[in-house]
Amino acid sequence: SFFKNHSVSYLQKQSDYWLEYQGRLTEPLRYNSKTDHYEVIDWQTAFNLIAEHLTQLPSPDQVEFYTSGRASNEAAFIYQLFGRMFGTNNFPDCSNMCHEASGVALNESIGIGKGTVTLDDFDHADAIFVFGQNPGTNHPRMMNALRKSARAGCKIVSFNNLKEVALERFASPQDPIELLTPSATTISHLYLTPQLGGDMAAVRGMCKHIIEKNDHALKHGQAALIDTTFISQHTEHFRKYVEIVKETSWQKIEQQSGLSKAKLLNAAEIYLKAERVICTWAMGITQHKHSVDTIQEIVNLQLLKGNIGKKGAGLCPVRGHSNVQGNRTVGINEKPSKTFINALAQLVNKPLPYESGHNVFHALNALLNKSSKVIICLGGNIAAAAPDTQQTAQALSNSELNVQISTKLNRSHLAIGKDALILPCIGRTEIDIQASGPQHITVEDTFSMVHASQGNVEPLSSQQKSEVAIITGIAQATLGNTHVNWQTLTDDYDEIRDMISKTLPEFYDFNNRLNTPGGFYLGNSAAKLQWNNQAKKALFSAPALPKNLIAEQFQENQK
Repeated sequence: SFFKNHSVSYLQKQSDYWLEYQGRLTEPLRYNSKTDHYEVIDWQTAFNLIAEHLTQLPSPDQVEFYTSGRASNEAAFIYQLFGRMFGTNNFPDCSNMCHEASGVALNESIGIGKGTVTLDDFDHADAIFVFGQNPGTNHPRMMNALRKSARAGCKIVSFNNLKEVALERFASPQDPIELLTPSATTISHLYLTPQLGGDMAAVRGMCKHIIEKNDHALKHGQAALIDTTFISQHTEHFRKYVEIVKETSWQKIEQQSGLSKAKLLNAAEIYLKAERVICTWAMGITQHKHSVDTIQEIVNLQLLKGNIGKKGAGLCPVRGHSNVQGNRTVGINEKPSKTFINALAQLVNKPLPYESGHNVFHALNALLNKSSKVIICLGGNIAAAAPDTQQTAQALSNSELNVQISTKLNRSHLAIGKDALILPCIGRTEIDIQASGPQHITVEDTFSMVHASQGNVEPLSSQQKSEVAIITGIAQATLGNTHVNWQTLTDDYDEIRDMISKTLPEFYDFNNRLNTPGGFYLGNSAAKLQWNNQAKKALFSAPALPKNLIAEQFQENQK
């Protein structure tokens, strides 16, 4: 009745807030251009329509398989399996727009695109440096970890453009005294507010002070302040890095960071006095033109004192969506490794493509120039999430088929194209019953821990399907069951996890390990001091500071 009463033209005029708060989607829908309304369609007709569009494409690379980071490991794995069996590596996903810089920077520097710490490391750190992050607003669960560390005597240094109250003082809702009285825990021992984009210069300033003070100590016959053994055994390009640091003037550092030398020396002294340091960051660091260099400068800081691969120390990019990291681990990647493709091809006994596909940027460009014809979105709201809203909407509107697998109405449903489907899925809190009984799904968190969960709320409609069931329905209609029995995977998600185990060594014995209380740890090569990059060493990165920051460029343009 809602879609009978509201045309798409009307819905397009409403705010994003209004769209989301109309409630849950409960039936599969197809856009009718003659009436300008979405109309109910049965599931099999929807699956057949998608299959018809896909099989008529001149090339498999004319479809874009977009993914939101909230999709489970099971859904993400069979989604990429279907896409690759169809013949493409076009897997744009939300991580392209948030932590792509972290993956690129860490893979180059330490050989793995993930953080090296676990939650337990926060209990053993002497100092925690928080960069570009508002945990009180965006990662509230992290506040309890920071609070616990602060109360144990850990020094916390925050670099943030804004003064977030929770990073200064935090009253835990789990502590009755703090909840019911004015008392709170002081979180940040030092709170610095660099100018926008100035974090790289700030870290460079800390490193410059550490290197200068180390040189002074050695000159006077004192012990080194940096970990020379770690640097010689596990790193490369240290001398080159020292040269670029010495060439970087304090004037440039102060100008670009927006922080005084005295403040940066204060932060550096906290770092030097700490035996074990964690550096953590979020999207305030990753969403800059020079974000990769900034993250690698943070890595440089940690390498100076060997703060990787020991308890209470390491690198910690904090992701947003609940399974951004897991999606990438199980194959949502437009640049898959040959090892992964070979394992996947052997699993299904079918050749699969090796060529790099489209990320979000390339996918939207391909839709804009109409070289791509179909977009299928497994969750998310790409119309609102991608930069340049008008261009993104135009890209979606250029599609011949726009398929959205969703829980609630959003802006991406209203950039129609020639044809459009909305396929309603159940959420993670809802009971997912398949032929073998109630199912559970898994996610991988920021700390490489894999957790299982099972819904306990009845779905609102019998017409809502799980993401797994929707993907397998599309796959079966498009590819049939020659290489994969898609229905078997829907009936029992253990079968999907067995396939993941056979493809990805870190998921060995997947189903049994899920019985581990609190989930199981996938492990991290860099945390074991194994560097899986080309050099087989942790790399110091030695770029000069950016020529201009966004703020500086804006000022020049204004002139």
